[in-house]
Amino acid sequence: MIKTTRYSLVAIAAFAGISFAAIAGPPAPALKTKAPEANPLSFADGLITIDIQERLRWELKDNNFDFNDAARTINDDNWLLQRARIGVKVKSSSWLTFYAQAQDSREVLSDRADIPGLLGAEGDDSFDLRQACIELADYTKSPWGLKLGRQILSYGDERLIGAFDWNNFGRTFDALKLTYKSGALTVDAFASSVVVPRRSGMNMSDLYNGNETGREQIFSGIYASTSALGPQTTEFYALHLHEDQVVTNTDFITLGTRIKSKPGAFAPAPASDGKGVVAASKPVGFDYDFEGAYQTGELKGVDLTAFALHGGVGYTFDTSCMPRLGVAFNYGSGDGNPADGDVETFQNLFPTNHKFYGQMDVFSWQNMKDLEVSFKCAPTKKLTAKAEFHAFWLADTNDSWYRANGVATVRPLTPVARAASDFVGYEVDATLTYAVSKNLSFEGGYSHFFAGDYLSDTGASDDADFVYLQTSITF
Repeated sequence: MIKTTRYSLVAIAAFAGISFAAIAGPPAPALKTKAPEANPLSFADGLITIDIQERLRWELKDNNFDFNDAARTINDDNWLLQRARIGVKVKSSSWLTFYAQAQDSREVLSDRADIPGLLGAEGDDSFDLRQACIELADYTKSPWGLKLGRQILSYGDERLIGAFDWNNFGRTFDALKLTYKSGALTVDAFASSVVVPRRSGMNMSDLYNGNETGREQIFSGIYASTSALGPQTTEFYALHLHEDQVVTNTDFITLGTRIKSKPGAFAPAPASDGKGVVAASKPVGFDYDFEGAYQTGELKGVDLTAFALHGGVGYTFDTSCMPRLGVAFNYGSGDGNPADGDVETFQNLFPTNHKFYGQMDVFSWQNMKDLEVSFKCAPTKKLTAKAEFHAFWLADTNDSWYRANGVATVRPLTPVARAASDFVGYEVDATLTYAVSKNLSFEGGYSHFFAGDYLSDTGASDDADFVYLQTSITF
């Protein structure tokens, strides 16, 4: 079992920048790019910039929670999710930036309680502070930067740390982040605590006992990324989660790596204009990505040893609609013996799971096996279509089936469930996105879950459906 102090990973951040600097590559060649359009909400030569977002989503869910046609629960319903954000950035100099953002989130026409997280509800969170931070950085003059305050933490594909923007609240952290940037290398070191949405009162993190449990959560880490190693982005990370409970303690680390091919890395060589400027590569041809993570330490007073894997490949055809066909496999370890005093269930941390394991959000990256086949194309410049097929199994039926939030379970863990088949079912997703302009977009989707043997072995096993329509206005 590995023990670490809550600030240990941050303490060695200064050394990380030096140790990784050796792999920082030369500047990328100049590419032909379009000049950015003027921002109508930028004032005083960029001193003050305002951003605005309004998003409205209608959802309909049927059997997503119980897979039972005979029982009509409050979650077998439809509702509206509304979210408004307004932010202000003040850039007083090249190295000093202030940013603050407020958010108002509502769940409308739902029979569920308007309390965030209760019985699956997203609930109401009236006008509140989403971000408020100060950044000291000018990477054209110094490789070092510092960001302090309430902010978004987002790394890699967001399988472990993400903004969770599909959710009506999203996710932010009260955090201190130190950044080192040099050439093709970026290293972040951070210490943080996740912000907890509350229906009444200001949203707070555990730094201020935001969920009133006194768990004193500190989530810290080092995350390094470089594009200097071949045709890919290569990342390494070490993450540490510490929580004090009343009678137990959580203190474990997550060590991992992620690689992802650069867009168009295997496309034909781009043409040059003879002056050292080349056209950007088309994002066509073969692509790949992989992520693996290992965890060790203590979870709620019990030894933890777990791991998770993701691997995917795809091919984008060089035609007008840029069709891409992909296949991927995801695995999160489960606990084979809940009574042996050791936990082997991978802990999904703070992800954006909605992007990966089906639009219906019935799986997280723990105790699962997911075979995915996907197809994506752009019939027009403004329209994007995507279809996904998922086949799901439990990694171990001696452990629970965990939903996308990594906490809620689909069925109780009983002797019947332990003896059940590990095949959960299939999910098919279809989505369309239409960008009217850079400021206005529409999106819609339909998903169907075909119940498998695990559901029929443990109770009701009716199929489930999910439909949504969404519009976003962003400035």
